[in-house]
Amino acid sequence: MVTGGPTLLDARRARRVAEQVPDPELPMLTLADLGVLRDVEVGADGAVVASLTPTYSGCPAMAEMRADVAARLRDAGYPRVEIRTVLNPPWTSDWITESGRRKLAEHGIAPPGAAPRGPVPLVLSPTRPAVPCPRCGSADTEETSRFAATSCKALWRCRACREPFEYVKEI
Repeated sequence: MVTGGPTLLDARRARRVAEQVPDPELPMLTLADLGVLRDVEVGADGAVVASLTPTYSGCPAMAEMRADVAARLRDAGYPRVEIRTVLNPPWTSDWITESGRRKLAEHGIAPPGAAPRGPVPLVLSPTRPAVPCPRCGSADTEETSRFAATSCKALWRCRACREPFEYVKEI
């Protein structure tokens, strides 16, 4: 139980606790790996405020993320916890850490490339990035479905090793 006035150590400890919460849809990643854990502070009254940014508007996993972070912090001895949703700036797949990208690939999910920047050019035919296979590394891959088990992933197949895999889309 955290007692007395808040200290810098309390804030660091609270952040370490929140950083370990796994993502409900990609459990090999923590919320810190995914880049949705924006901030953790301990107020003058001892309340912990954790700020999360959804991966996209209407993300169905946000309620679970909020509940999981609050429960972990309470279990760690912080009785007063507030979870804030921060929408600005919006989350981008560029916020996934290098560790997070490595964990995705280790679990057979292709990590996203760089998120688009600036104006999007108008093209008359579909364009898709070359997505390397997370199993064999081949770039000879094809998208089989724009949507997978979650809205933020697509289904792909490698023509070289013939294995299907999921791909986290750039946002």
